[in-house]
Amino acid sequence: MVTGGETGRGFAMATLGRRRFVQLAMAAAAARAQQAPKPLRLGVVADCTDADAGIRRVKELGFATCQVTVAAYDGGTAKKLRAALDQYGIEATALIVTGPGPEIDTFQDGPHTVGLVPPKTRDDRVTLLHKASDFAKTAGIPAVQRQIGFLPEDAEGPLFKQYMNALWHVADYCKHNGQSVLCTTGHETPLALLRLIRAAAFPNIGVNLDPASLVRFGKGNPVDALDTLGPLVMSVDAKDGMCPTEPDALGEARPTGKGRVDFPRLVARLKEIGYDGPITIGGEGSGQQQNADIMAAKRYLEGLIG
Repeated sequence: MVTGGETGRGFAMATLGRRRFVQLAMAAAAARAQQAPKPLRLGVVADCTDADAGIRRVKELGFATCQVTVAAYDGGTAKKLRAALDQYGIEATALIVTGPGPEIDTFQDGPHTVGLVPPKTRDDRVTLLHKASDFAKTAGIPAVQRQIGFLPEDAEGPLFKQYMNALWHVADYCKHNGQSVLCTTGHETPLALLRLIRAAAFPNIGVNLDPASLVRFGKGNPVDALDTLGPLVMSVDAKDGMCPTEPDALGEARPTGKGRVDFPRLVARLKEIGYDGPITIGGEGSGQQQNADIMAAKRYLEGLIG
């Protein structure tokens, strides 16, 4: 069980390691600021249910990097994925993990189904993240990535400590596999996520900035979020959407550059803070329209990245 909250090993270690975590984060930010700017790398989400087909498509679309989804975390699939990445010369930057169980992105069902927050699925999801970490190690992928869920603002309550303890166990496992664990933004405010990451106090915990989810869930401005989370951002999604205008409905998803995310300012700010990681275009939709949306986003972002 990993839901024991403050009685767990994670909470005790977090209390001791918080100052060290802050020191490491500040040192990393300073080092990045001193480095010469590097070109940002564009990628795309790859469905690797069929590893060869998924990675071949990344190559055909003209990308050098990708985030990966798979249907099963077994050793055979991991080896096939590694072979495809090598064959096509593609860098997999993160393994996206969801489940087990449904995760419903609505205001009504999300707090009870998404991420590591729901108590009914938390232990099973931590266990799956451990399995995904082993898969990623075999496939040579440096990070596992997932949504954490609807975090409370109250960092002193017992529930917050339970979520922190769960993240602590995942980060500890990934550390031994030489990986980062990336928390995707959107269901929580940037400040709530920062509190959780600092409480868990592992330097291998980072952020996958999903600007569309921040906007669509009404949780923050992605550009402003970099003031809070900037030193922790290791990955950025290129997704877009509209702000919510009804109390019970998310903002509408939109193609990249067609929503409320200010990508010119976001890319400029990423450069200012020394970010040189991937910007990954989502693969929502299907068929030829999906390919058209991806290529339109690619052209748009290439113009901003320079």
